[in-house]
Amino acid sequence: MPWSAALRQSVRSGLRLERAVNSPTEAARGAVGVAAVLFPALAVGSPATATSAALGAFIAGTATFQRSFRPRPTLALGAAAALGASTFTGFAALTVPGLFTVVLGCWAFLAGLAWAFGPTAGVVAATSVSVMLVVVQLPVGLFGALVHAGVIALAGLVQAVLIMIWPVRPWGAQRDALADAYASVADYARRLRHDPVAPFDAAPLMVARTAAQLTRRQARRRPQELHGLRGLAERMLPLMAALADPRVGAAAEGPERDRAREMLAAAAQMLDALARAVRRGERLRVPPGVAGVLAAPSGGPALQGAARRAGSRLAALLGEAADAVDSPGNGGGGYLLQPSGLDMVRAAVHTVRSRLHWSSPVLRHAVRLAATVVVADLAGRLLGIPHSYWAALTAAVVLRPDFAQTFSRGVARVAGTVAGVAAATGVAAVSHPGPWACAVLAVAFVAAMYLTMRSGFAAASVFVSGYVVFLLAMSGTSLESTVRSRVELTLLGGALAMVAYVAFPAWETVRLPDRLAELTAACGRYAGAGVRAFGDPAGCDGSGVRSALLAVREARTALAAAEQRAAVEPVRQRGLGAERLSRAERALVALGRVAMLLEAHRPDRSAPPVPGAVEFAGALEATAAEAAAAVRAGQPLAVGGLREAYEAWQQQSQERDGEPGGQREALVHAGGRLAVEAMEELAAALEG
Repeated sequence: MPWSAALRQSVRSGLRLERAVNSPTEAARGAVGVAAVLFPALAVGSPATATSAALGAFIAGTATFQRSFRPRPTLALGAAAALGASTFTGFAALTVPGLFTVVLGCWAFLAGLAWAFGPTAGVVAATSVSVMLVVVQLPVGLFGALVHAGVIALAGLVQAVLIMIWPVRPWGAQRDALADAYASVADYARRLRHDPVAPFDAAPLMVARTAAQLTRRQARRRPQELHGLRGLAERMLPLMAALADPRVGAAAEGPERDRAREMLAAAAQMLDALARAVRRGERLRVPPGVAGVLAAPSGGPALQGAARRAGSRLAALLGEAADAVDSPGNGGGGYLLQPSGLDMVRAAVHTVRSRLHWSSPVLRHAVRLAATVVVADLAGRLLGIPHSYWAALTAAVVLRPDFAQTFSRGVARVAGTVAGVAAATGVAAVSHPGPWACAVLAVAFVAAMYLTMRSGFAAASVFVSGYVVFLLAMSGTSLESTVRSRVELTLLGGALAMVAYVAFPAWETVRLPDRLAELTAACGRYAGAGVRAFGDPAGCDGSGVRSALLAVREARTALAAAEQRAAVEPVRQRGLGAERLSRAERALVALGRVAMLLEAHRPDRSAPPVPGAVEFAGALEATAAEAAAAVRAGQPLAVGGLREAYEAWQQQSQERDGEPGGQREALVHAGGRLAVEAMEELAAALEG
């Protein structure tokens, strides 16, 4: 995309307002948490102490609105702890001339590295940099720094306690994730009726898997309808694909195809009903006639062979899901145990170490954030503009690891700050508020900010700017003096953030071949695991196939996210063009579908092995690994050896006179042929 188009897109994205708001009850709860610490602190302490308390409660409350499946009180406490630490560190650094700039840069660097743990950690860490910049403007000593850090931590504790005594839709995030997963499977069933080889977007299932990571205490307390349903949905997917695909399932035309379409339509209705029941926490209402369609027809089954087995298994799983939603009691399975504290520390260290290489977007973002915040802070001071810290604060809030978010947030921040400061100044000009009136206005602005967080960064920036202005006015800062200086410093900080990204970018476009290579290798391992299950049933317990499937989903999600970010970058895509990439993805979807079809008919561990399947699985995995290396290097793919391995396998099967292969052997051979064709399509796609 040309620079002009990319910038226009950034402006439109930054100023776009969505028709979405947070729950008014949750927004009110967050504002009450701010008021619960702001007013008492103002009554018994100083305006400076009240400002720290309000900022701590505000950021702790903001953390609870991030998309995360961890308990909301934990998010509030974690954010408050980070803010308390940053506040004390900033105050302590002020006691040594020049040390604060060094500490600010180091803290910003660590905040940038926090993106390795996900967006929630990255946002909270970046916010801690902003709070450090704001709070250290208050005139206190080292003992006062301890007091302010303690007040901030206490404010987070108040938010956490308020969440526990005033729950709003408990388990709502987990319910929504599981319901979205079932709705996506229902949509897949409907699309299979018209397109027997339709692809499936596994993103909702991946989100549901993340939501299923619980502590033992959470697992004991969760609602009954959240027990075990995700695993049933996972098992339905390959069965629906196997039922619909005419190559291994129902015939392409005739009564068998009609029966398959009836079953898929009924399955979609049942899955939608399950999604509604889970989301709303109510009893399952099965649509009329669905149970009769899923049962075997009275005139005898219209489905035959593998299609009949897939259909009967699908109906049984749907029945299990219905029973799981409506059955009394509180089962114990169906969740993933969260790691212990020590394991989480080890995983965190490993995650950070894996990002410490120069091509890592996270490391480049950390370096970029640290340098930009320091330069913005120094530039604001050298220019002599009042409230010079606002430039560094803007840079910390605007910078993100990718181009589109950085530039769109920069535009939104400038527009929101201008509107927010103007609104706060207008209110002040009319009402001439004192400290208590400023506190009331700050709470009103923070309530509006919590409500509009989903409406867009520009809308949230309006209320955040007004909130901070009223807090500082409560401490004695003149409102009239803030308008011009804050607008100028916002422009400076936003411009520095954008220039920093251009000067030290982390373009996703250049990493597309790596993402495609990872998906190629993962799909090869998944297909190989599916074939190997037929060649060595006794040694295959399903865990290998499952882990390979999860790797495919992660790689496909990473590639999709990279494509989305690369589409709006002003970088020419060399080598791997959009058309070639799209064709390659279609070939890999076909390869993954082969593995899914084989997974639907995976034999029992007591079944006899299919001769030659293990050897072909090894050849398939090796070819996929070589293809991944070729994709990274930009070289042609050599997949002729895989065709030779398949033909040799076929020849061996034909030479075994008197040894009937049966349906299982025919099925795995068909899967092998489809895998070879998919790899050949991949090679042709990348050759252009």
